[in-house]
Amino acid sequence: MADFEAVPLPHRDNYSDDDMARRAGDYLTHIARRHSVRSFSDKPVSREIIEQCIRAAGTAPSGANHQPWHFVCVSDADIKRSIRIAAEHEEGEFYGGKASQEWLDDLDKLGTDQHKPFLEIAPWLIAVFLERSGADEEGKKRKNYYMSESVGIATGFLLNALHSAGLATLTHTPNPMKFLSQILKRPATERPYMLIVAGHPADDAEVPAAALEKKPLEQIATFLD
Repeated sequence: MADFEAVPLPHRDNYSDDDMARRAGDYLTHIARRHSVRSFSDKPVSREIIEQCIRAAGTAPSGANHQPWHFVCVSDADIKRSIRIAAEHEEGEFYGGKASQEWLDDLDKLGTDQHKPFLEIAPWLIAVFLERSGADEEGKKRKNYYMSESVGIATGFLLNALHSAGLATLTHTPNPMKFLSQILKRPATERPYMLIVAGHPADDAEVPAAALEKKPLEQIATFLD
């Protein structure tokens, strides 16, 4: 424990039970308004907003606090075009034979297909990368732990931050995603984890009715009081 050092808890909130219940309810109302959007406006979003949301994602907990994530934020039109072409190629193979009929039937309820115009229209694409290994202060290779779990939590923080800023989002996971590493020139120590589309929803944006069907509490949680 020679390297261990502790500091007083830097932030502490003390709320009454009633206040906590109210805040929990307010948050549920807030986050329930987040929807996956596939129709985006090309209205610009400032880099400052995206930077703040990335900073929020960077506060997520991680294995040994190694923070094994990297976010590549793309607004360049040519790069977005390259990503769309590559993603639609992979999606074309997915919908054209790779996916099982059961999977396709489930996706049919959401109205998705291989065409992804939003990858060019939305002002920002945020490619989330998982770092298999990192480097210490001296530049020596350092093992990372619980990478998928850590990056998953950080991605959730990011989606929450973008929603809280007033932006619409979509999580996009074409399979495989190696093209993201190539187009964005990421090192071999990283692998693509997810592509997040962020921007303002189009004026005529719609969401699938099926996407609004959420499991009730009794199906997603068990309480052992």
